[in-house]
Amino acid sequence: MESFNEVFAEVLKYCYSLTNENKISEQGYNMWIKVLEPYKLENNTAYLLADSDFVKNTALTAYGAAIKEAFAYVLGFDVDLKILVKSEGNSVEKDEAEIEVKTADFSEDAKNSLTFDNFIKGKSNELAYAFCIAVANKYDKNSDNSKDIDPNKVFNPLIIYGDSGLGKTHLMKAIEHEVKKKNPEMKIIYTTGESFINELVKALEFKDTIRFHEKYRNADFLLVDDIQTIAGKDRMQEEFFHTFNDLYNAGKQIVLTSDIAPSKISKLQNRILNRFSLGVQVDVTLPDFETRMAIVKRKAEILDLQLSDSIARIIAEKIKTNIRQLEGTVNKIKALTTYTNENPSISMAQRVIKEIIIENHPAEITVDRILNEVAAAFDLTADDIKSTHRHQNISIARKVSIYVLKEVKGMTYTEIGEALNKNHSTMTIHYKEIEKTLKENSQLKETVDDIIKNLKER
Repeated sequence: MESFNEVFAEVLKYCYSLTNENKISEQGYNMWIKVLEPYKLENNTAYLLADSDFVKNTALTAYGAAIKEAFAYVLGFDVDLKILVKSEGNSVEKDEAEIEVKTADFSEDAKNSLTFDNFIKGKSNELAYAFCIAVANKYDKNSDNSKDIDPNKVFNPLIIYGDSGLGKTHLMKAIEHEVKKKNPEMKIIYTTGESFINELVKALEFKDTIRFHEKYRNADFLLVDDIQTIAGKDRMQEEFFHTFNDLYNAGKQIVLTSDIAPSKISKLQNRILNRFSLGVQVDVTLPDFETRMAIVKRKAEILDLQLSDSIARIIAEKIKTNIRQLEGTVNKIKALTTYTNENPSISMAQRVIKEIIIENHPAEITVDRILNEVAAAFDLTADDIKSTHRHQNISIARKVSIYVLKEVKGMTYTEIGEALNKNHSTMTIHYKEIEKTLKENSQLKETVDDIIKNLKER
């Protein structure tokens, strides 16, 4: 990329992709991220411009972590983030000295990153926490955390599984932070299953798999979030299998997360499941009330937000299944108190809780979402499904799309025909064909069930 403007354009694309994963709302993206302007990248610090203190503080408080994640993805390394406020009439070209600079709500101190120190332990995650500590300290001779068990033998790979939003990524990033602090010379790679796939696709497209192999197969620590995303994609599983083997045989540490137990990931090759069984698998479950209270209190402390026990209790009672939502609620209350100069109140907390729950409601199941989900399951594109091609794989995906559009969306055959650019009279025939096939083909039925499950949960 030739300029910081181009870098930021890619950052915006990444941030927008998070709306599809329900990590941020589309409204939040449009109001607080898209409006920012690129200024410069200097000494590993990304400087952006905002029109007002209000925009700047909201962007930093509510979306700072997402923006930094996007920069790390685009640039390949972590950056500090600073947002400068433009004085009225000033243009992007003004020197930094001429722009009013405010301090961010979040300091760059380690306490505000995802570390073991700020991970809240409870019954739901204490075993996963202990295993992660052991793995992070496996090369630390002075550590007391692995006296009884040798993590070099037992905890490789370490697989953490559980529903989204329960702290799996926090534990992964805590391992990364701890290893970097104690062993800065080690090559640590943190990525997601989706990023692994996208990098491989790009490497194949540009015939540059050698660099891809060198990056992943020379790591000392490989941390992969959401490994279940490679399921059903044979080329990706092939690549991951060989990467895993090279690292494992070289004694390198592998840590993975999944939203379900590996044994329940459909369309995951047996040879990969066998490799997973070489180490240890540990789950994280829903936090109990006391743990949720502790999370709310800790987040408020980090933000220097004075929350009464009654307000913290309401948040912990109303939001029970997702740690990100707990922290997001505290973030929004902090933003409101900063911009309105109001003290936190029960009514404010209730309003924010309602907004958070609405924001994290599963996205509307649209025709495009269904076609994209089906296409991904068959390694195709939505355009392939709409095309006139009659290749067997495309034909099956097209029939599955008809089935899902009818079953999930309740669309008529005429509406389905219009959506697929096909004659509606054939939709009935294809629907009956696929309905019969699903009764006879358990593997295809499993694939369709996964598609519908993904559509309803995201």
